[in-house]
Amino acid sequence: MNLYHALRSGFCADLDTIAISTSGEAGEALHYSWRDLERGSAMLANLLASLDLPPASRIAVQVEKSVEALMLYLATLRAGHVFLPLNTAYQSSEVAYFLGNAEPAVVVCSPRQFGWVSKLAFQAGTRHVFTLGDDRSGSLLVRAVHFADVHEPVERAADDLAAILYTSGTTGRSKGAMLSHGNLLSNAQTLHRYWGFDAPPPGGDVLIHALPIFHVHGLFVAIHAALLSGSRMRWFARFDALAVLQAMRESTVFMGVPTLYVRLLNEAGLDREASARMRLFVAGSAPLLADTFEAWHQRTGHTIVERYGMSETVMLTSNPYRLDPRWGGQSERRAGTVGMPLPGVSVRVADAQDQVLAVGEVGGIQVRGPNVFAGYWRMPDKTAEEFTSDGFFRTGDVGLQDERGYVRIVGRSKDLIISGGYNVYPAEVEDAINALPGVAESAVIGVPHPDFGEVGVALVIARPGSKPDPVGVLQSLKGSLANFKVPKRCLLVDELPRNAMGKVQKNLLRQQHQALFASS
Repeated sequence: MNLYHALRSGFCADLDTIAISTSGEAGEALHYSWRDLERGSAMLANLLASLDLPPASRIAVQVEKSVEALMLYLATLRAGHVFLPLNTAYQSSEVAYFLGNAEPAVVVCSPRQFGWVSKLAFQAGTRHVFTLGDDRSGSLLVRAVHFADVHEPVERAADDLAAILYTSGTTGRSKGAMLSHGNLLSNAQTLHRYWGFDAPPPGGDVLIHALPIFHVHGLFVAIHAALLSGSRMRWFARFDALAVLQAMRESTVFMGVPTLYVRLLNEAGLDREASARMRLFVAGSAPLLADTFEAWHQRTGHTIVERYGMSETVMLTSNPYRLDPRWGGQSERRAGTVGMPLPGVSVRVADAQDQVLAVGEVGGIQVRGPNVFAGYWRMPDKTAEEFTSDGFFRTGDVGLQDERGYVRIVGRSKDLIISGGYNVYPAEVEDAINALPGVAESAVIGVPHPDFGEVGVALVIARPGSKPDPVGVLQSLKGSLANFKVPKRCLLVDELPRNAMGKVQKNLLRQQHQALFASS
């Protein structure tokens, strides 16, 4: 089974109808039919076939978002090779590591990056380097136009490799998570049913796609959902709050990171009328603040579906879209949780010795299911280290699960603060800070301390027009948290460093403030 076969089976029956409409922010809006996707990916697959590559060669891609880049992904699947998307923000030293580690047979980059990327690629042993611009320019399309627009996908087994996604590498070198055709298909089919794509509204679903396509959320979750259900996509190369708000009037589904929801809430035109046609709002890739969750419901009448996943597993849990029969039809979308395990996925919370903890106890989140990856590229020891003896993957996330199965993420194990021998989970402290008047958002990190070994430091962003007193913030916490959980310092900041998916980069904050108590 080739994943492309399954995705292709979901294409709209009338191949000449529109599949993707671009926003036109960089020029005239473009419309791509389902036949365009079929023909374009076939031509690119034939180009890859002409290169006489070894089976399951890695195709590394670092380009700006475009429909042609999506076609390249589909072409890689069709040709039986392995797609390796790279964040467009990666710099030369990072790209050099990825190319050296993955040893791709083909590298595709933006035309303006060709000089330095091609040099690194050839040094890594890559034989073929092409360019692809977001304006349909580049050598890849120039070559592909000479090939036939019909292609029979290469047969692949469920456990054959389809993609490698490098983790963000916040601690040590990035690891390449190996995802198979079966991993990706099982998750796509589960979300297709669980989020209601199997019973679209009259006229079909229309997905607003405003995410990057080098990441699980934008590439595998959003795009697979649209292709498998034959849903049209409104395509935004970059997020524009006003343009997305306008698109809601003719769309039904939006998937975004919390930052995008915050920006949309800043638009005066966001109301129930503007979102009346929408049926589903999904948030993930970073924690969604309870204030954002509640404000969205009040302004639009819609309740955001928060979910949980990672590069190694695609999606694991989700707040319910429909009433969940596992609980007698009683289910709800809860702020502060990432919902329940998806059908077919097992989730448990365990201690450091892999002993399963009681309901409500905090521990390491472990998962198992057909969506969970086989391991890390060329890291057998690291792979073995991350799996338990009975086949559960240790996610590195810390959390708890209640009696109905709802999962709450407390933080990453690497973000755990051990202060004076006591464990402090940053998410718990952040929740308390975020509830204080005048606070828009916070991040709590651990830094070295000569007396306690490690202590918490709170970085706080104020709401517009407010200026919380840092000392007052800490004093307020002492009434709701054990003293050892209260940070030793509070600092007001204008912004928090984030990666492309909106996650706060706490490793950078720790580096920035690691000497805060050096003279104590």
